Amino acid sequence: MAITTATSPSTPKRSLWRRLPIVHQLSQSVGIQRGMLVTGLVLTALFVLTALLAPILAPYGYSQLRDESGGFGAQRPPSAEHLLGTTVGGYDVLSRVIWGAQTALSVVVVAVLLSIFAGVALGLVSGYFGGWLDRILVVVCDAIYAFPTLLLAIVMSIAISGGQSSLWGGIFAAAISITVVFIPQYFRVIRAETVRIKSEAYVESAKVVGTGNVRIMFRHVLRNATRTLPLIFTLNASEAILTLAGLGFLGFGIEPTSASEWGFDLNKALSDVSSGIWWTSVPVGLALVLAVLGMTLVGESLNDLADPRLRGRRAVAASSGTVAETSVVPGGSLTAGPGGLAGLENEGRS
Repeated sequence: MAITTATSPSTPKRSLWRRLPIVHQLSQSVGIQRGMLVTGLVLTALFVLTALLAPILAPYGYSQLRDESGGFGAQRPPSAEHLLGTTVGGYDVLSRVIWGAQTALSVVVVAVLLSIFAGVALGLVSGYFGGWLDRILVVVCDAIYAFPTLLLAIVMSIAISGGQSSLWGGIFAAAISITVVFIPQYFRVIRAETVRIKSEAYVESAKVVGTGNVRIMFRHVLRNATRTLPLIFTLNASEAILTLAGLGFLGFGIEPTSASEWGFDLNKALSDVSSGIWWTSVPVGLALVLAVLGMTLVGESLNDLADPRLRGRRAVAASSGTVAETSVVPGGSLTAGPGGLAGLENEGRS
């Protein structure tokens, strides 16, 4: 029995559009899951745009203490000149918050890219070749993974930069510190996928026809082993922001005259909280919470959508001349949108 379906001319374009990474996940999500994903995307986009447009959005420089009318003054309340007031050091709070987003984004990009490159390369080699190299790498990565994240970052920051550095020196010191923490996560995922994929039939066929190991690793194994990396990327990005803030809060971050950093500003605002001066801490803490919340919501939503056991039923829209998508729900029943099952029943009667 052959089932023929009629589709509209716009179907190929729509299907190509829906295959885009974010659009595809949005089309799969429903209900609360979609609300979480949309909220996370909006907060993440707001954080990224603020970081990229910091020179335009910030009214003052991150280390600016005066303008043409004189010095800003310390702990000034919010006013027309300083919308969020000034810090105990005399910096404009709004400017420090905006410039801090740029510093956080820079560290996230550098740290995650370095950890992906190192973790993927080590996991691929370890899982594909195995043997003594695999055992050594697994032991080393497990040892690193056993250390507390922040403690290991502090040790690496002190070893790299002595705890204090310039803008790019501090960014790279913090990024490398976070990279060391994240490498075992990428290593574990890629190694497990590589061990599974290298036993597949198409890999064995490539070996039989004489394909080299390097070509098999990068053409066949790597392409199929990195599908879960976007999920880890979003979760690690939020953890990188928290680790950077922790380093700055403890005094091992970037100097305030070199860049704006949220953790450092929160540390300096501790004494203000007991004095009723809220504007030096609340905006910085709120920016940190929203940035981490946005990336966490995106990561958790993508994780749910990637797991068939947690994936909700797709919302199917009825339209003339198209066949609704079907999905299997718990219990083994077949569901379809309006007109989907009717067409199958009519075809079965004929």
